[in-house]
Amino acid sequence: MPLAVRNLQRRIRLSTPRVGRTVGRALQFLGRADREVHVSLVGDAAVRRLNARYRGSSSRTDVLAFNLEGPGASALLGEVVISAATAARQAARLRVPVALEVDLLAVHGLLHLVGYDDAEPVEARLMHERAREILSRCAARRVPARLWSGLLGA
Repeated sequence: MPLAVRNLQRRIRLSTPRVGRTVGRALQFLGRADREVHVSLVGDAAVRRLNARYRGSSSRTDVLAFNLEGPGASALLGEVVISAATAARQAARLRVPVALEVDLLAVHGLLHLVGYDDAEPVEARLMHERAREILSRCAARRVPARLWSGLLGA
């Protein structure tokens, strides 16, 4: 499974090998271990520019997913772009390690790549439940319930 994790920001200390392990395990869990995924950890300004360019929204966001599957036999599934600064703020608010919040955002992005959507409340709940299931199985330690605060009504 080709997997690339790049840390393109310097403000928040993050382990790219950890993110890679989480993404690799999640891809296995999703039955997509043979697919290639790129993950980029960026700052708020970069994610805001991408959000404006590709989604037409000038606001910052925590994660963007770009499905890059094309016709033919390419193994490339897509790219997940995570705002490390937004992840750090969300982690502080929830009182969880920033690394765990980044893991959640990476799984969330992967779910978008494989077809999940969170535009509607029912779909969002299904997506968040699937993320919880995957992250609970992929995490090295127990995932605190407060990580799901605001996502599953927990």
